[in-house]
Amino acid sequence: MGPGIITSNVDNDAGGITTYSVAGASLGYKCLWIFLPMVVALVVIQEMCTRMGAVTGKGLADLIRERFGVKITFYAMLGLLLGNLGNIMSEFAGVAASMELFGVSKYLSLPLAALFTWWLVLRWSYKVVERVFLAACLIYFCYLFSGYLAHPQWGVVARELVVPHFSLDSSYLVIMVGLIGTTIAPWMQFYIQSAVVEKGITVKDYTYTKYDVILGSIMVNLVAVFIVISCAATLHVHGLKVDSAKEAALALTPLAGKWAFVLFAVGLLNASLFSACILPLSTAYFLCEAFGIEAGIDKSWREAPAFYWLYTILIVVGAGVILIPKISLIAVMFWSQVINGVMLPFVLIFMLMLINNRDLMGNHVNSRAQNLISWVTVASIISLTLLMVWTSLFPS
Repeated sequence: MGPGIITSNVDNDAGGITTYSVAGASLGYKCLWIFLPMVVALVVIQEMCTRMGAVTGKGLADLIRERFGVKITFYAMLGLLLGNLGNIMSEFAGVAASMELFGVSKYLSLPLAALFTWWLVLRWSYKVVERVFLAACLIYFCYLFSGYLAHPQWGVVARELVVPHFSLDSSYLVIMVGLIGTTIAPWMQFYIQSAVVEKGITVKDYTYTKYDVILGSIMVNLVAVFIVISCAATLHVHGLKVDSAKEAALALTPLAGKWAFVLFAVGLLNASLFSACILPLSTAYFLCEAFGIEAGIDKSWREAPAFYWLYTILIVVGAGVILIPKISLIAVMFWSQVINGVMLPFVLIFMLMLINNRDLMGNHVNSRAQNLISWVTVASIISLTLLMVWTSLFPS
C-alpha cells in the first residue's frame, strides 16, 4: 500500500471538499450517480502511471523530457508549476479556515502547519513519511461518520447512486463538471509515478500496486460521496446554500449536531494539511525529474539541494501569501483551475503515447481493450475539462 491510496486521497483537498459540499447543498442526492464512472476513470489513468513507473523505473516528467524534448517539457512544467502554486495556496487557506472553526488564528496555525510539513519531509525517510500519509488517509473516514450523523434517506441514496440525472441548466452543468475536474488533476499523475519509483516497486511487485490503485480510487470516491450526503441531507433539505467547506461545517451544527460539525471540520483540517505536504512534494519531484536533477525524500539535502530548496520555497510562498491580511483567493483558485484544465489533456495524451511505446514498455504496453477504455476515458475527460474551462471563462 502507498502510492495509489495516498495520491487518490490527496485529491480530496480543501478545494475538493468545497466542491462536494456545494454540490450536495445545491443538487442534493442527484449528483451521486457521477461517482461510479469516476471510479473507473481514476483507476484507468492511475494504473497506467504506476505501470510505467514499475517498468521503466523513471518518473513521468523524466520520460516526457527523454521522449519529447526539453522545449516541450519546459512549457509543460511551467504550466504545471503555476497551477500547483495556486493549489498549494488554497491548501494553506484550507488549514487556516479549518483552524478558525476551532477558534485558532491563522497567524498561529499557518506557521505551525508550514513548519510541520517542511520538517516531516526533511527529517524522515520515504518509508516513515509514507506511513504518516497513510495514517492521514484514515482520518478521511470522519466524513463517513459525519454523513451517518446527518441521517440521510438511505433508500434514496442507493437509487441516486445508479440512476443518472441530466440537465442543461448551467448551474447543474458547472457543478457536475467541477466534480469530475476535482477527481483527476495533472499533478496526480506525476506524483504517483514518482512515488512508485522512489518506493522501489518493480514489475514483479506490480500486481499489489494495481490493487493499491483500485483501493485508493474506491476510497477517495467513497469519502466524496459521504461529503455530498452530509450536505444533501442537511443543507439541501433546508434550502441552505454554501460557498465553501468552512460554511458547510458551520451550517451542520444546528442541523446535525455538534459532532457532525467537529468531524467535518477535522476532516477539512486533515485534508488541507495532508495536501499541503503532498502538492509541494509533487511539484518538486516533477520539476527536478524534468531537468535531470537529483530528487527524493531518501536523499540528503547535500545530495538533492534543488529538490529540498524547491519544496521549502513552495511551502513558504504558499503559507506566506495566505498570511497577508484580507487576502482573497478567488482569482488564484480560478486561474489555477483554468491552468490545470488546460494542462490535463496534454498530460494524458503524453501518457498514452508513452505507455504504448514498445521500445519503452516492452510487453507491458496497453492491450487493445485497455487502449479502447483509456482513449474513451481520456476523450471524456478532455471534453469535460474543456467544458469546465469554457464555463469558468464564459459563465452563462
